[in-house]
Amino acid sequence: MKLATYRNGTRDGQLMVVSKDLTRAVAVPAIASCMQEAIDNWDDVESKLNDVYTQLNKGSVDGEVTFEQVMCESPLPRAYQWADGSAYVNHVELVRKARGAEMPPSFWEDPLMYQGGSDDFLGPHDEIQMGSTEWGIDFEGEIAVVTDDVPMGIDAKSAASHIKLLMLVNDVSLRGLIPGELGKGFGFFQSKPSSAFSPVAVTPDELGSAWKDSKVHLPLLSHYNGKPFGKPNAGEDMTFDFGQLVAHAAKTRNLGAGAIIGSGTVSNKQGTDHGTAIAEGGVGYSCIAEVRMIETIRDGKPTTEFMKFGDTIHMEMKNADGESIFGAIDQKVVEYKGPSA
Repeated sequence: MKLATYRNGTRDGQLMVVSKDLTRAVAVPAIASCMQEAIDNWDDVESKLNDVYTQLNKGSVDGEVTFEQVMCESPLPRAYQWADGSAYVNHVELVRKARGAEMPPSFWEDPLMYQGGSDDFLGPHDEIQMGSTEWGIDFEGEIAVVTDDVPMGIDAKSAASHIKLLMLVNDVSLRGLIPGELGKGFGFFQSKPSSAFSPVAVTPDELGSAWKDSKVHLPLLSHYNGKPFGKPNAGEDMTFDFGQLVAHAAKTRNLGAGAIIGSGTVSNKQGTDHGTAIAEGGVGYSCIAEVRMIETIRDGKPTTEFMKFGDTIHMEMKNADGESIFGAIDQKVVEYKGPSA
């Protein structure tokens, strides 16, 4: 099943059921008005939503419209919980190598996770407004899951059964602000502005055999300024699967329905110490920082610049037949002019 949220002038938007080929959609206010209402009552509404999805794929449904991704908010325009992990430890290892730090053994045994701002997500086609390019603007291609209610202390296998939806993420990061914030010992805040999620959220069964062992075994495609930048396989080199990430988040607290748990930057080792760019025959990367880390390790200093005003990032994931699964995150960095009067 595929679901989206259309803008309708409210904070939580209008829940839409979307056809498998992403061409048509229909609102379902009699079942749930918004995504949070649906996930709050998932056991009661899942079959009803799936019936609409089946009918939409078979033929026309009363009230259907042409699906327009530009009309979409993030599937959850705001959420009670957004916790982002770092399941691809290769990415973390590169960060530490670039600054000459060793990797503690615990990083391979216990997930790293931060709690992000979830009150104001960007839409998948919204501009990324930033006050300065000196902040080190970067994109991060990731996958995220949405859960129903998860009890505290749950094990990883059981936690996986609470995953109800999956999405893509652009976890925007301000690399120039990160060192100062981490140095204070309290973690990210200003350095992690609003994230954007894919137009469409899908149920795990929609991925077929690509959803295995609580991982998505498909490439995450990134195009930076219109050129291929990354295509790492999200199922490879994922040290912690989504069941483990959800269980980690729920170790000391209950997770409420609609909690979003992210994978962290998708990253493949590619059989080398540093990975390889697409232009060099590799699968590339899902963020600029990883390229800069490799340049630092290899050349002594980074040469690739972070995003500038006017730069664009496009993220998408396709199935084995080349069809888009989640729709596309398509964003442009622009200068923030300050709050409107």
